[in-house]
Amino acid sequence: MPQQFYARDALDVARDLLGKRLCRGAVRLRITEVEAYRWPGDTANHCRAGRTRRNEPMWGPAGCAYVYLCYGMHWMLNLVTGDTGEGAAVLIRSAEIESGLAIVRRRRAGLQGPPLCAGPGRLAAALGLDARFNHHPLHVHGGLEVCEGEPPAAILEGPRVGIDFASPGDRKAPWRLAEASSKWVTHRSRFQG
Repeated sequence: MPQQFYARDALDVARDLLGKRLCRGAVRLRITEVEAYRWPGDTANHCRAGRTRRNEPMWGPAGCAYVYLCYGMHWMLNLVTGDTGEGAAVLIRSAEIESGLAIVRRRRAGLQGPPLCAGPGRLAAALGLDARFNHHPLHVHGGLEVCEGEPPAAILEGPRVGIDFASPGDRKAPWRLAEASSKWVTHRSRFQG
């Protein structure tokens, strides 16, 4: 995907990422679930209190990876969105394996099915990501990139996960999106309608 694809509101980019592919070497994953972290005013956003060493990639440019360690054990992949100077990104929560199953199973201790990469920490592990991918340009061929894919026929919308610290309105905002027909989705019961 070209860099300008990411230079938009995080919620618009999140919706358009469903069905796209994350590619790293022989591993190809179809994105099935995402969460938008918008700018400005989103109290769940890592940039809500300003620029820090940790959230530096989120400030731009768009189209780069923001990879951080959650709870000291799980790497999380976010795709930076918006204009430079706006701290916004889309968390990639889940994906379905299209190729590279043997590599993913080796990285994920032999698991099978959705436990391989349904969940943001699982997904990053399936791709073999760590801090070295922070700031990585996703629009450049090679390394980790986002490639074209087919959009889903129907999309689920619901509240984001694990943001109890955010304001009530931001906790309820339907900024988690998922492919309705996919089994590679987490917390399905929390989706609306």
